[in-house]
Amino acid sequence: MNDTTHNRQPPVEAAEQLHGSKAALIVGAIGVVFGDIGTSPLYTIGEVFRPEYGLHPSEATVLGVLSLVTWGLISVVALKYVTLVMRADNRGEGGIMALMTLAQRAVGGSPQARRVVMLMALLGASLFFGDGVITPSISVLSAVEGLEVVAPALEHWVVPIAVLVLLGLFWLQKHGTARVGALFGPVMLVWFVTLAAIGVWNIVQAPDVLRALSPWYGIRFFMSHGIIAFIALGAVVLCVTGAEALYTDMGHFGRFPIRAAWFFFVMPALLLNYYGQGGLLMHNPQALENPFYHSVPEWGRYPMIGLATAATVIASQAVISGAFSVTRQAIQLGFVPRMQVIHTSTEAITHIFLPWVNRALMVAVILTVVGFGSSRALGGAYGIAVTGTMAIDTLLVMLVAWRMWRWSLGVVIPLTLAMLCIDLGFFGANTLKIPDGGWFPLVLGLLLFAIMTTWRRGRELVVREIKQGGLALAPFIQNLAEHPPLRVPGTAVFLTANFTAVPHALLHNLKHNKVLHERNVMLTVKILETPVAEADERVEITPMDGGFYGLELRFGFAEDPNIPQALSLCSREGLPFDLMDTTFFLSRETIVADAHRPGMALWRDKLFAFLARNALPATAFFQIPGNRLIELGAQVEI
Repeated sequence: MNDTTHNRQPPVEAAEQLHGSKAALIVGAIGVVFGDIGTSPLYTIGEVFRPEYGLHPSEATVLGVLSLVTWGLISVVALKYVTLVMRADNRGEGGIMALMTLAQRAVGGSPQARRVVMLMALLGASLFFGDGVITPSISVLSAVEGLEVVAPALEHWVVPIAVLVLLGLFWLQKHGTARVGALFGPVMLVWFVTLAAIGVWNIVQAPDVLRALSPWYGIRFFMSHGIIAFIALGAVVLCVTGAEALYTDMGHFGRFPIRAAWFFFVMPALLLNYYGQGGLLMHNPQALENPFYHSVPEWGRYPMIGLATAATVIASQAVISGAFSVTRQAIQLGFVPRMQVIHTSTEAITHIFLPWVNRALMVAVILTVVGFGSSRALGGAYGIAVTGTMAIDTLLVMLVAWRMWRWSLGVVIPLTLAMLCIDLGFFGANTLKIPDGGWFPLVLGLLLFAIMTTWRRGRELVVREIKQGGLALAPFIQNLAEHPPLRVPGTAVFLTANFTAVPHALLHNLKHNKVLHERNVMLTVKILETPVAEADERVEITPMDGGFYGLELRFGFAEDPNIPQALSLCSREGLPFDLMDTTFFLSRETIVADAHRPGMALWRDKLFAFLARNALPATAFFQIPGNRLIELGAQVEI
């Protein structure tokens, strides 16, 4: 699993070389980026007209709903994410973690401001994972539910079939998605063309539905329906779920392909299909049972079930891949315990597989499908996590616009308020669904938030304890010069969080083995707030007396830290390494929870100790060869 990310080109350039042309990049973006938002027509209109909302498909109501859908897509997706948020790229990378590092740079060195930004981003990432459980569940269920329309007798088979499809999807992850990914673009092209064609076919039969392009119908809908319109807004938001994926996957394709695909292909296809469903409801209210499948000609419903299932599998794949990417970034930035990362492609560094995350998602998704049983039941759970993340994105990107892009407050404040009005309007409407399932992604999100903040704080406490209990390195080296121990040939590399202090492993080696190597390197690994470390910032060497060196290796948050490979770069900095003559020493801390020590609540101490016991060992994470390693234990109380 050797990594070559330190020589990696910028993501957009690498992607263009991989796919060959902008046209291919656009097709690839259609296949990967727009799966989630592209399958929203399966359930959005049906969710708006749930019987408990009390809305009837009269002409005025249908036009009002379609107007809200239209301007939701325009304001949230087209203007906010595609036009504005995607400007906030961190050396080509997007997503909530990349945005967090940008925002932290924007606030400068203020610890309080950086902590607030961190907590906001962690909450957004936690809600993103909650959404990652709901999206595959509702998407695949809504596709398979077409069987209820064409063959009502098969209704009891919907959940088992959905479970089998999802089990197959998660099983495929370990084999990599590079080959399957080549089919994503063409399948989604067919999907969007089919959506548009079905929409046009229904619009022709009810052309008056196009009047909903006017925002007046959405305003009138609120004026005439009051609180019911606000409740319905919690379902309308389903049409914009997946907008976050456009930003998260920006590093894979670049801004231009995503923007071109959205404005010239995806958005028109979605609007045509939504308007087609609206036109159908205006002259056939009985289609409320399942507006999407009833809008399809009867002869095409079985093929549509197959195509919709394929599209929802692709949408689910995009969410799963996004969860892998965000988790890896969170690991590198120190918010999640280390875990195994497997590269499934020798050509594309972004194709990764995290077995633990895959298993956890699979269990959560299957239990969600079985527990809720239908896309309508899941509709109550869907939306609140998405809208919470959207509001956090607004605050962070506008902070970047103000402090890094130097936008004036006269522009930033009105724009922030306008976007927050939309985001918080959607979020407020979805809070009404908390008793009907909205609690589910919130519980998942809060659980993950507790894990991430506990791991981060726990690591800080461990480092603090190690530093407080350590000896200063400079006086230690001076003392060794006055009382020299036996020196043995070779190089000893001590992994430490602070190379100005004596590592515990060095003390133990000297105490028990009574020897010291000719060269002793105090190695620290630093994760930068950029996706990839530049070549000139990868290595920093600090020579010391007595054959001691301080060495800092730097990696970006989108890279896999490979210490042996990075050490090979040290020769040009005057510190060559022969791995066959190098021994790595590492202290493995055993965490003990102590209720009397300040820091965290006892339950968080115990949670951190559990996470630390089950984390991937640092040696495997940093790809240190086992035959060159000596581990020494150390107990740390927090």
